[in-house]
Amino acid sequence: MIESPYLNRHLGGRLFVKAENLQVTGSFKLRGAANRIASLSADEMARGVIARSSGNHGLAMAYCASLMGTSAVVVAPDTAPATKVARIEACGARIVQVPMARLSDTAIDLARRENRVYVPPADDFWVVAGAGTVGIEIAAQAARAGVVIDVVLTCCSGGGLTAGCLLGLSDASPATQVQAVEPVGFEKMGASLAAGRRIDLKPSGVSICDALTGVYMAEIPFEIVRPRLAGTIAVTDDEVREAMRIAFSEFGLAIEPGGAVALAAVLAGRLKLEGRAVVATISGRNVDLPLAASVLAEANDLRPGDHGLSARRHA
Repeated sequence: MIESPYLNRHLGGRLFVKAENLQVTGSFKLRGAANRIASLSADEMARGVIARSSGNHGLAMAYCASLMGTSAVVVAPDTAPATKVARIEACGARIVQVPMARLSDTAIDLARRENRVYVPPADDFWVVAGAGTVGIEIAAQAARAGVVIDVVLTCCSGGGLTAGCLLGLSDASPATQVQAVEPVGFEKMGASLAAGRRIDLKPSGVSICDALTGVYMAEIPFEIVRPRLAGTIAVTDDEVREAMRIAFSEFGLAIEPGGAVALAAVLAGRLKLEGRAVVATISGRNVDLPLAASVLAEANDLRPGDHGLSARRHA
């Protein structure tokens, strides 16, 4: 976890970022993939695995499969960023791209036909447990620094990271609250909690946060989250872009839009620090370079008096 003295002064508390973008595959998904493949029997290892993913889970599964001696197929949406697709293929996995609406059905059908072990991105106990090591580490790192963490913000799609952090913190730091952050128009967690049941989202609009735009709230994470989550926050694409710029300028971190939503929630004032210690998870870095370049270039156009932390920093 790292922090910025400048941001702490500006925000009126202590903001830590949990830099999961620095994982070898570029996201926290490595944890769940490694845990799931490590749990396979010898027969399952021989059969291989299949995953459905917009990119990060698939990349993590491809990498861990190669590292641990099994084969992998990844079913990805045809809109997945080219960076993620290229890295999945570089790990030796076979990639199948289909429209987002066909992702789950295609993966399940292929798993049956090829006799592979199907590993969903969130709806799996082993995957959630792997994600839970994020929460365990946050508690341990904070304790070593003599800091009590008041709130952990998670980037949320299917709910695996959120559920994992809740479980990982439950014993090590039970007073720490967890809140989930989603892109505006894709608030699956918020809508599901409000309804008291899982809601399959009908997206309103579009978002640059490709990693968080799935339409399904996973069942296992939702059952873990429902009685424990302190709340949800939604952020706009503009707030995400600003968070990407601030992450680069203040922390030296490249992050993808979906990995920036938790940081965006703090920087946009949707969660005020007010003397508290808050952790924002940065869940991934696998962004296409043209998009990253265009977002970072916008900082050059800011003038004193413009909105956003970048403007105030350059004033």
